[in-house]
Amino acid sequence: MKELFQHAATTEGVTVRVAVSFLPEQSHPEAGKWFWVYHIRIENGSHEAIQLRTRHWRITDARGMVNHVDGEGVVGEQPHLSPGESHDYVSGCPLTTPHGSMEGFYTFVNAEGTPLEVRIPFFPLAAPAEAEDGQPRL
Repeated sequence: MKELFQHAATTEGVTVRVAVSFLPEQSHPEAGKWFWVYHIRIENGSHEAIQLRTRHWRITDARGMVNHVDGEGVVGEQPHLSPGESHDYVSGCPLTTPHGSMEGFYTFVNAEGTPLEVRIPFFPLAAPAEAEDGQPRL
């Protein structure tokens, strides 16, 4: 997976960076299944310690169908981030179309329990174009 972060958003000093890659080995276009993996880095550039509590994703496919996904933490964790610290994780997204997008927000709390909604940048999900023989074009 590429380590180059292609998308970023900053909310009150907290930056969310995203790198996304299509996984052909996990995709089965003939069965209407495409799969992407995304690497998220959350950087606490604020002046206070925060803890990630929840996530909200808005996943849209090429047909315009929207799926909202809410849950606690990220990949089973609710990381604490002191000023200057970062947290990385990797997850994946299946779609029934070769294109779509993701965006959303994380809810953090500070030491006093005050919530902070941190934007996750919009990023496209796009499978490579296929040649007439069904093989991906490079």
